[in-house]
Amino acid sequence: MSLPSSSLTQIIEEYIAQLLEENEVGEVSLRRKDLAERFGCVPSQINYVLRSRFAPENGFLVESQRGGHGYIKVIQLTFNNCDEEVVHLADLVGNAITEQESRKLLVNLQNRDVISPRERLIIEVALRSQEENGRSLFDVSPYRRDLMRAELLKKILTSLALG
Repeated sequence: MSLPSSSLTQIIEEYIAQLLEENEVGEVSLRRKDLAERFGCVPSQINYVLRSRFAPENGFLVESQRGGHGYIKVIQLTFNNCDEEVVHLADLVGNAITEQESRKLLVNLQNRDVISPRERLIIEVALRSQEENGRSLFDVSPYRRDLMRAELLKKILTSLALG
């Protein structure tokens, strides 16, 4: 009897989270193939778990090296010191970020006490791409807005981290 996909996803997520918890440095290296064999699934199921549950907006970075000896490194961002925070900001935000992704990231940073609720709200307002009447705040393509939002978010968070 095979498990429903959602249950398997949760089991894989819990397994990786447990490994992270056991590892005091907050990172773990895994092989996609080994995980797939362990849980009796295809490697794409592992990819799904990593993309959906260990995404930057959830406070994780996933580094991947392909090939025969390829690995996946899952890094839980703890923000225990300011230097680490600044180093990972560019990775967290990326080159482009949607309004929804930026909100998720800001909520996560607030939940980790990196920013205050007030700071989160101020940043969200600054990153909004639409005025209340539905008109676009900037007369640029959605992709360009996402690029601009990412740059602005990185600058704001870096300023807060260094301040």
